[in-house]
Amino acid sequence: MEFCPKCGKRLTLQKEEKKSAKLVCQKCGFKKKAEVNQQNTVPLVKNDIEPYQESIAVIGKEEQKLRTLPTVRIECPKCGNNLAFAWQVQTRGSDESSTQFFRCTKCNFTFREYT
Repeated sequence: MEFCPKCGKRLTLQKEEKKSAKLVCQKCGFKKKAEVNQQNTVPLVKNDIEPYQESIAVIGKEEQKLRTLPTVRIECPKCGNNLAFAWQVQTRGSDESSTQFFRCTKCNFTFREYT
């Protein structure tokens, strides 16, 4: 991870061609050339704060579509499908139980269940 030398905001990767890319500041527009290697990673300069981190993995649009959440058998109230992705979030105070969310694998409708 690199930061803009002008304003301090984190630089984001912007691909230009297959083998070239730039690190760009979204706030002030600073640009810096970055080389993308064969493993879809961008080399980083080692520093004192993160001496063991050597690269950032670039996640493409196809990889973002992958669903890695666990699935459970529960009926979707919208379409009646019996399979949904599940995850839990602490939406209220820490002394209260968490909320379980579900997303239907067929219609992508998100619903919740209080436990």
